[in-house]
Amino acid sequence: MAEKAKNTDASYQNADDMLICLPGDRLCRQEDNIIVGQGTYEQGGYIYASKSGIINIDESSEKCQIVSVHKPGFHLTIPATGDVVTARVLVTTPKFAKCAIFCVRNVLVESSYRGLLRKEDVRETDKDRVDIYKSFKPGDVILARVVNQMEQSFMLSTAEAELGVVVAYASDFRKYRIPMVPIGWSEMQCPQTTIKEPRKVAKVLPESSIMPDK
Repeated sequence: MAEKAKNTDASYQNADDMLICLPGDRLCRQEDNIIVGQGTYEQGGYIYASKSGIINIDESSEKCQIVSVHKPGFHLTIPATGDVVTARVLVTTPKFAKCAIFCVRNVLVESSYRGLLRKEDVRETDKDRVDIYKSFKPGDVILARVVNQMEQSFMLSTAEAELGVVVAYASDFRKYRIPMVPIGWSEMQCPQTTIKEPRKVAKVLPESSIMPDK
């Protein structure tokens, strides 16, 4: 199962190599010796997460291995202006992208917050030439900065070079569930098919270099 754990479809991995998932993430294939545990459910021969948290593989039994999702003692954390957050893109339109914020700074939140990323906040330059559909796709995991708080959502920006897409799958991900790799600041490539797709790619740096000064 250790080998299978490496091949889970969870989309975000933190600095301690803990696999973090969101509700609906496909975790692994269900087999005779792999069963669902707390925080998961089976559908179509696969095990999915029913809540956000950390994936746990219980291998204490010789007969089976239990896949579960648990929450490691969450604290109430609310995004503030200037915070760098991790979010998943839910919907894209010509003018904006709707996101679900699931990590604030380095803290995984229990319930996701609504994020809104406008077309004019995607890049620092050439704002009039930004194409949302060539910057993000639903399912992408992004780093973004909170620039304002609205009544029911947080306004986000990926204008800085260090912000943008950090995890993405090719459009045909159902066949090849392999994360793409950056090949530039506006393009990613699937290592399996070599297919290239446009993205607003994050230039990932150490967390301390993008945290706002307090």
